[in-house]
Amino acid sequence: MTAGWLRQAGATVALLACGAGVATAAPSPQDASFRAMLKEMVETDSSADSGSCTSVVEKIAARMKAAGYPEQNLHLFVPEGHPKAGALVAVYPGRDPKRKAVLMLGHVDVVNARRADWTRDPYAFIEEDGYYYGRGVADMKAQDAIWVDNLLRFQAEKYKPLRTIKMALTCGEEGGGFLNGAKWLVDNQKELVDASVALNEGGYGELDDKGKRVDQTFQAAQKVVMQFTLETTNPGGHSSVPRPDNAIYSLARALDRLSKYDFPVQFIDANRGYFSKMAKVVGGEEGAAMSAIVANPKDEAANTLLNKSPSYHSMLRTTCVATLLSAGHAANALPQRATATVNCRVIPGVPTEEVLATLVKVVDDPEVKVSASRTYRPANPAPVTDRILGPAIKVSQQVWPDVPVVPHMATGATDAVTMNAAGIPTYGVTGLFRDPDGNGVHGLNERIRVRSVMEGRTFLYGLVKAYADQKD
Repeated sequence: MTAGWLRQAGATVALLACGAGVATAAPSPQDASFRAMLKEMVETDSSADSGSCTSVVEKIAARMKAAGYPEQNLHLFVPEGHPKAGALVAVYPGRDPKRKAVLMLGHVDVVNARRADWTRDPYAFIEEDGYYYGRGVADMKAQDAIWVDNLLRFQAEKYKPLRTIKMALTCGEEGGGFLNGAKWLVDNQKELVDASVALNEGGYGELDDKGKRVDQTFQAAQKVVMQFTLETTNPGGHSSVPRPDNAIYSLARALDRLSKYDFPVQFIDANRGYFSKMAKVVGGEEGAAMSAIVANPKDEAANTLLNKSPSYHSMLRTTCVATLLSAGHAANALPQRATATVNCRVIPGVPTEEVLATLVKVVDDPEVKVSASRTYRPANPAPVTDRILGPAIKVSQQVWPDVPVVPHMATGATDAVTMNAAGIPTYGVTGLFRDPDGNGVHGLNERIRVRSVMEGRTFLYGLVKAYADQKD
């Protein structure tokens, strides 16, 4: 791929091959149109408590039609019984319909926000001090707007990709009561969204505390969510006559043992690639520890040092933590039952039975019943191959010459869990750089740098073209 696509990107960002990376250019009419679309999306409440995903995707579809996008290539779905959980699938036909498509995936629902807690109205799109503010602007309406913008630009340019390009904007990724649209689509419209590769949220650029770009993560795997229940029962009795076999005490001892247990270090392509590459980025003692743990997962000194970071600790292994407790039935009665919910984030490929067996062994008490209460179907992560990683590295280096692209395993989960299980290899790569504090995602005063959005827009425009014109 040449730098030609960069010239086609208009005046969004002037790309200068200097060590500092990217310098901004004067805004263009296309920039103003993009900003207006992002503003409309953010200001359309799509939280489960008070909003509607259907309203968002209907407005997007209307914009696309008004811009001349063929109506027959727009598919709006409102699942029966879920009037607010609308989804939009758009198709941009390629030259070779026999080749599998490239899918741009995004969710339009957002986490609930309370106006009283925010400095600004969460559902007002505000530009201030170099940031865009508003609920969902970082998670993930900026990327959604870029997906729509890509299709409109392709249409205006009369671009003819080798592969068909698809876009699926869904609801319910954040939970909270909405139907999960990604799962609904693979269950009901699989052929429409099927693809050889799907690009999603999840991989982000990392900025240091001075705003300097550190790396861009390429999310190649996500931990699998599993949930277990620990339960103890007892005949109980009057609290004035205590007995040694107390249900609460038994459960407390079991949880204490769990709190002191670390699952062993376990590598797959994604987290091995992360620690291997980041060793060179961070350097020093920490970098040496990363190299050491990759070479020998049982290296105790490296493990001890890296475990000081909660993020590194979680990326290296399966984790299980108590999140809910319930016990007793009266203040003056011995407890007859005590239960705890244990939430596990499991390295992909590890079966539920193996985690369950480990928990039983750690609890080490026949009076404590351990059972699986909720699991996602474990799915092997999408492979990290040169064919997949290569285009991201190439395009990223053209935009940010000095920023490494680093494979990554997310400790949380996105709709990639559903898509991978359905046989659609899904990767998180955005080109959107975040501040060290996470930019208020799922929290207060959510924001993202204007520069990050505009640079990410240029990057994702080129990246989708790179995959869409890939022959092999």
